[in-house]
Amino acid sequence: MGITDWIIHIVSTFGYVGVIAAMLIESSSIPLPSEVIMGIAGYLVFKGELNLFAVALAGGIGNLIGSSIMYYVGSKGGRPVIKRYGHRFHMDEERFNKVDKWFGKYGDKLVFFSQLLPMVRTFVSLPAGILRINLPKFLLYTFVGATLWCFLLAWVSSLLGDAWEKLLQIMHQVELGLIVFVAVAVFSYIIYRLYKRRVSEIIEK
Repeated sequence: MGITDWIIHIVSTFGYVGVIAAMLIESSSIPLPSEVIMGIAGYLVFKGELNLFAVALAGGIGNLIGSSIMYYVGSKGGRPVIKRYGHRFHMDEERFNKVDKWFGKYGDKLVFFSQLLPMVRTFVSLPAGILRINLPKFLLYTFVGATLWCFLLAWVSSLLGDAWEKLLQIMHQVELGLIVFVAVAVFSYIIYRLYKRRVSEIIEK
């Protein structure tokens, strides 16, 4: 089961709870696309199985929980977290320094606007915790921004209606293509390393 199929299964089976769970994972710097999560939720809104505003609220709650976890990790671990574990959360020192400058320029409100930006929204909470951004403001801006983002995605998907199924087919094809690409790349790298090692052994002899 691919990522897209797993998301569809979770949201279709568990409804609002599934949306909360999926968005919690996505906001914890784990690459689950919110566009797919809220896309299937919006499709279920179109079918009359879910309510648009309740879906957006569920997405906002899930995002708030996941973002709070990452904020806590950052606030307790500090900058050493970036050096030791940053790569696991898509946050190296260069990216952290960039976010640090963003916070210096735009202040706490960056938390709100970052929730409306794909990719950025998944990793902003960790540096926010490290930089000890005001917690009440962080929670408020995260929830409001995430809820608005979830509403927009679900609303657009509900307007697409049955056409969203065609988008799903495209997503499956893209996902399959990425899997094949990664598999070929890994296989090629292994062959290259083995070849290079063999050449080195021949030269040494």
